[in-house]
Amino acid sequence: MNPEFRQLLPGQICRVHIGYADGRPSEVLFETDELVIEAPNWTLDGERLIVNGDGHLWSLALDEPALTHISLEGVPAINNDHVLAPDGERIFLSAYDGHIYEAPLAGGAGRRITPDRDPRRLHFLHGVSPDGEALAYIGIEPDGPNGWRGADVFTVSLRDGTDTRLTHGPGPADGSEYAPRSPFIYLNTEAFSDTAGHAQIARMSVTGGELEQLTQDDVVNWFPHLASDEQHAVYLSFPAGTIGHPENADVELKLVAGDDWAHPRTVDSFFGGQGTINVNSWAPDSARFAYISYPVL
Repeated sequence: MNPEFRQLLPGQICRVHIGYADGRPSEVLFETDELVIEAPNWTLDGERLIVNGDGHLWSLALDEPALTHISLEGVPAINNDHVLAPDGERIFLSAYDGHIYEAPLAGGAGRRITPDRDPRRLHFLHGVSPDGEALAYIGIEPDGPNGWRGADVFTVSLRDGTDTRLTHGPGPADGSEYAPRSPFIYLNTEAFSDTAGHAQIARMSVTGGELEQLTQDDVVNWFPHLASDEQHAVYLSFPAGTIGHPENADVELKLVAGDDWAHPRTVDSFFGGQGTINVNSWAPDSARFAYISYPVL
């Protein structure tokens, strides 16, 4: 384990869960006390999860769960923002150098996607367009030599590298993810509140424009993820007053049926937060989703 990356607390484990859209109780797929793993993606064949840990990418088979390292060349240490391409053969990754990379899911040489027009901008990937032609990311801009400002939604074309800013505040945004079928980007944003940290779920056109607020409650909501058939969505709720999306917090995972965002069902309550569902973790059959808890035993 590299001490530069997130470490487990004394007595803490990572527990990978499989949840079900039909309301069945979640099941535990895998546990480890060897390293912090985060942010499960589901492979297109439905047979594996892809997670990150200790700056690397790992595969977790569902039939015989064990972590298998995916070796990437030319890609710096990665964080928990990684999303598979629609073809299921490639993966896009955010790295600790602040840029987004593309690499074969099977491992091998990667390439940087984000341009050099402002190399100081930090890029945090969250979504790939259904046609595989663009990425949605959160850009954080430099604000003088000693600080940063803003957290807004950008898209970048995979054809020519053109990037476009879609939001301009107010308040930071995060978790920008393309809907699988409809022409929307879903996100969490503080645009609807004057209270710092009070993020709610919203959506907007893939070309930007007005935000539509979807959740309206007293808790702090992050990371909306739609199933591929768009019949269900999940998101993560932190306690009221939470700033950002910290690790090691008491959280709830919420399930939305159809477009009924006003009446979500709590799937699970646990110790988690950062790393639980930073990226889309729905199975291709739209019936299952994965998430990670971090209990201290």
